[in-house]
Amino acid sequence: MIRFEHVSKGFWVGDSYKTVIDDLDMELPTGKSLALLGRNGAGKSTLIQMIAGNVPVTSGRIVVDGSMSWPVAFGGSFHGQLTGVQNVRFVARIYGVDTDSLVRFVEDFAELGKHFRMPVRTYSAGMKSRLAFGTSMGIDFDTYLVDEVTAVGDAVFKRKSREVFKSRMERSGAILVSHSMNDVRDFCDAGVVLENGKLTYFEDLEEAIDLHQALMR
Repeated sequence: MIRFEHVSKGFWVGDSYKTVIDDLDMELPTGKSLALLGRNGAGKSTLIQMIAGNVPVTSGRIVVDGSMSWPVAFGGSFHGQLTGVQNVRFVARIYGVDTDSLVRFVEDFAELGKHFRMPVRTYSAGMKSRLAFGTSMGIDFDTYLVDEVTAVGDAVFKRKSREVFKSRMERSGAILVSHSMNDVRDFCDAGVVLENGKLTYFEDLEEAIDLHQALMR
């Protein structure tokens, strides 16, 4: 369950104030895999970061029930001076999971080779995303926050990412940001559309997609 209690978020851009989330007061259901849809610049990634706790709300509060992943395609939470394996061990201790098991999973999955034992500051953006995705998929969360994760890596890695993510969705919920309606249909069973700071929930995924595509036109 994710509950928004009169949540607002905005930024100053020069002399003007841009509202991204406008007095959002609603509850998203438990156990659903939700597509988060909206036009470019609507605030989807900001909303994901707010749910994760990485970006503060301007007003109101967000209440989360159950364990929540960090944004899966986001590698900014790793310490640049530590190696990939050191970061994974740190995450394992924070979340109380078996350290060696998580390291083995991430090393095998992320395919970073010798870079896994090099400082994260030397990684490309794609390598950081692989590390973040592998680490989050190695932990059983109640809800996964995903921001275009299937776009990371080559065709083989994309296919592997889709397979492991789909297996996680058999027992967990998710909020997925994606520009691919094929991915949305593959992974999600309901949808929310963000437009002009307002979030609208659709139990019928196709209704959410129809509204999103109409807005895009």
